[in-house]
Amino acid sequence: MRHKPKDSKVYLVGSGIAALASAVYLINDAGVPGENIHILEQDLVVGGACDGSGNVDDGFVIRGGRMHEAHYVCYWDLLSRIPSCDDPDVSIRDECIAFNKIFVTNAQARLLKDGQIIDASTYGLSTKDKLKLLKLTFVSEESLGNKRIIDWFQPEFFSTNFWAIWASMFAFQKWSAIAEMRRYMRRFMHLVDDLHKLGGVMSTKYNQYHSVVVPIQRYLQENGVHFDMHTQVVDIDFDLDLDLKSGEKTATTLTIIDSNGLKDFIFLEENDCVLITNGSIAESTDNGSWTKAPVLKEKSSSGSWMLWEKIARKHKAFGNPGVFSDQINLQKWYSFTATLKDTTFHNYMQSFSGNIHGTGGLVTMVDSNWLMSIVIAAQPHFPNQPDDVKIFWGYGLYPDREGNYIKKKMSECTGAEILQELWYHLKIQALMQPVVASGKVNCIPVSMPFVDSVFMPRTLGDRPEVLPEGASNFAFIGQFVELPKDCVFTVEYSVRSAQTAVYGLFKTGKKVFPVYDAAHGPITLIKAVRAMNR
Repeated sequence: MRHKPKDSKVYLVGSGIAALASAVYLINDAGVPGENIHILEQDLVVGGACDGSGNVDDGFVIRGGRMHEAHYVCYWDLLSRIPSCDDPDVSIRDECIAFNKIFVTNAQARLLKDGQIIDASTYGLSTKDKLKLLKLTFVSEESLGNKRIIDWFQPEFFSTNFWAIWASMFAFQKWSAIAEMRRYMRRFMHLVDDLHKLGGVMSTKYNQYHSVVVPIQRYLQENGVHFDMHTQVVDIDFDLDLDLKSGEKTATTLTIIDSNGLKDFIFLEENDCVLITNGSIAESTDNGSWTKAPVLKEKSSSGSWMLWEKIARKHKAFGNPGVFSDQINLQKWYSFTATLKDTTFHNYMQSFSGNIHGTGGLVTMVDSNWLMSIVIAAQPHFPNQPDDVKIFWGYGLYPDREGNYIKKKMSECTGAEILQELWYHLKIQALMQPVVASGKVNCIPVSMPFVDSVFMPRTLGDRPEVLPEGASNFAFIGQFVELPKDCVFTVEYSVRSAQTAVYGLFKTGKKVFPVYDAAHGPITLIKAVRAMNR
C-alpha cells in the first residue's frame, strides 16, 4: 500500500539516526508535510548512539563513535541535504569532506605493547589464517548459520596483529557472529591494505551529536516536525492475518506514556504510518564519575528492548529480540571520556605517536587485559570546548577482566582508576601524576550493556525485514532490521533502513542506493591479499 503523503500522519518511534533520516526522506522525497511527522522519544535528547554532551566543569562525555568512510552512499546523501552546524551555506557532507582533507587519518601508533609502538603493518597471519579469511569472503552467508568467529578460526588467529586491529576497530568479539565478519570483509575489503593506519576512515568536525544530530534536528524543526520528548511507546497493536505469513499486517494503536507520566493512545487512521526503531545499542547506559564506577543496568530498564519483545510475541515476522539482548555479559563494554584542563597528555601523545590530534585514530594496547583503546579526536571536539581544554575517548572490550595495574575489573573502576591503568600502559605515570594531583583531570566512565548486541550470532528471521511481508502501514528501522549485504554498527545501516522504509511506504520515484561491495573489485582483492601476506 502506497500512502497519500499530504493526508498521512507518520509516527517515528525513537529518535536515533534512522528515525531522523526517515523524517528527512519523508519531507524531501515522499512529500509528507513536516507538521504531520511526530518523533516519539522516551528521553530528553535525540540522536541515539550518535551522542556527545557535557561541559568543562562537569566533564565531557562521548559514549562511542561511529566510523565513517567514503562509500557510505546513503549516509552522505542524507548529509548532503542538511546545512552544517556552523555554516548554513555548507552541507554537513561538504563540511566533512573539507575537514577530512585537513585531518587525514594515518595512524602511526596503532598498536602498542609495553608502552612501545609495534609494527602493525605486518598482520602476522599464517597461511591457514589467510585461506580461512579468503574462504569466508566468498562462502554464502546462509552456509554459516549462527556460528561464531571462534568457530571459524584456529586459536592462533586471535593473537595476530590483524585480529587486534580488526577487533578494536570494529568492536568484534571472539564470540561475535561469523556471518557479520563476512559482511565486513566484503564491505570493507578496500580498507584492508591500510587497516593498520586506519586509512580511509573519516571523521566529523565535532562529535557526531553536534556535527550530525543537532543540525538535522534543527532542519526538521524548521520544517515543522514535532519532537514529542519524554514520550515512551510501550506497546503497538496490530490487525494481523495470522493464518498466512504473507497476510496483511496493519498497525492500529500505539500505547504511550506521555511526558506527564500518563498512559495514552494514538489511533492510526487510514493513511497514517508508524516507523519503529526496534532495539538499541545505546539504551540503558549509565555514567560513572571520577570517584564512582557506572552501574550495569538490566534489560528491564530499556524501553526499546521491552517494546520489541512485546511486538515480537505478536507475529514471527517481527523478529527475535532475545537473540540480541539476552546475554548482556557477552554484549557489554565500557567506554570513558577524559577532560583535561592541561595539555601535557596531548603534547606527549603527539610527540610519541607522530600524529597531531585528529589524525591518529585508535591507539590499542595489545597487552592490556581490558584490550584498552583510546582516540584523540581533532580539538575542539565540542563547540563549547575552550582551546586550553583537551578531551580524549577510550574503551575496553573486555571489562570483566582484572586490570594489569589496577587489580579490579574495568566494570568496577572509577574514572580515576581507569586513567591510572592507562598511564601504566603508556608508561607515563610520573608525567601525569602532578597533572592529576592538580585537579585538572576528569574522567567519566560509561557502562553500555547492549553496545555489541548487533554482532550476536543469529539466523535468518531473527531480524525483521524493514517491511515485513504484508505490512501495510508500518516498518522497522535501525540496527536490528535485515538489510542484505550491509554492515550493522554503522550509520550507513541506519540510514539505509530509513530509505528502505520511506521508499517502500510512499511513492517517491526513488530507489535505495545499492550496497558498496568492495569484494567485487579485482584490484581491491589483490591489494587485500598482498596486505595479508605482509
